[in-house]
Amino acid sequence: MTGLISLSKAMARGFFRDRTALFFTILFPLMFLIIFGALFKSPGASKTDVVQIGSVAALDNLPADAKAQLSDVLAVTREDDRAAALQQVRDGDVAAALEQQGDQIIVHFSAADQVKAATVHGIMQALVQQTNLALAGVTQPALTLTTKQVEDESLKAIQYMTPGLLGWAIASGATFGAALTLVSWRQKKILRRLRLSPVPLASVIGARVSVSVLLALVQSGVFIGVALLPTFGLQLSDQWYAFIPLMVVGTLAFLSIGLLAGAAAKTSEAASAIANLIVLPMAFLSGAFFPLDGAPKWLQQISDLLPLKHLVSSMQDVMVRGEGFTATLPAIGILAGFSVVVSGIAALLFKWDDA
Repeated sequence: MTGLISLSKAMARGFFRDRTALFFTILFPLMFLIIFGALFKSPGASKTDVVQIGSVAALDNLPADAKAQLSDVLAVTREDDRAAALQQVRDGDVAAALEQQGDQIIVHFSAADQVKAATVHGIMQALVQQTNLALAGVTQPALTLTTKQVEDESLKAIQYMTPGLLGWAIASGATFGAALTLVSWRQKKILRRLRLSPVPLASVIGARVSVSVLLALVQSGVFIGVALLPTFGLQLSDQWYAFIPLMVVGTLAFLSIGLLAGAAAKTSEAASAIANLIVLPMAFLSGAFFPLDGAPKWLQQISDLLPLKHLVSSMQDVMVRGEGFTATLPAIGILAGFSVVVSGIAALLFKWDDA
């Protein structure tokens, strides 16, 4: 019993003295609790943006108190230009567009977010039923509700999953590759030998960049190739190839994060931990796995500061939503600026060896 107590105390002391183990055992899971707790806090309180095309009786004839209650769940804006309203749905700016044609109310939705479209459909169905009850026994025809997808009906969720997961894969590959390579080469004294060799520093950096871009190209080919299989049914937009320059700049952005992690870490384990700490939460906060429309406003504002958010969103624009190359320019500028700043910080922390 004495030996058991002594060993238990020693193991406990060792665990609490190991800051890395302590962090990933307690603080890292706690961080995800905070993230998911914020993402899904009070889901009923978030508003869904919809656009109303012209006059819609079920909305226009609501009593004032009912309109006030509806405004708690739907943020309705009016647009008389039908084409402009449907384009807002295609671009993901609103969850749905509501239109009335005779006695039929149509909910136009996008395959980008069928969950929120279903929410709008449920609310409108309740309003239509309420209106029909009020018209019971009256000669006026009852309203009916239907849904129409703004894109081609063959589009599936894979259209929007592919850019998100591909963006996360590019981020992970570039970050982990650069971080682990830098630490490994420093530990094995390869960096010291390169420093003393006649090989220019630009060649060393260029080689790392080339490998990272090549890996991103391979990842893109594999992801798109698998998603195009009939089993999944991916359909690329006409200018899908416009994502390639975006992918290259995105790779550079996350390569700079990997260099920063590698410069700050002394071991491969620490470099991997730092890279995980940065990339994995960023994937959840950037909409790579699921949309953040229902997240609190402050969390969405944080998301807008993350490079992966701009990479994923812009890739969706050109691969799915049919946007052209010019739509990627703002994201390319943001990612390029991010690369320069983070690479500069990594350069300040860089060491040729552990001495």
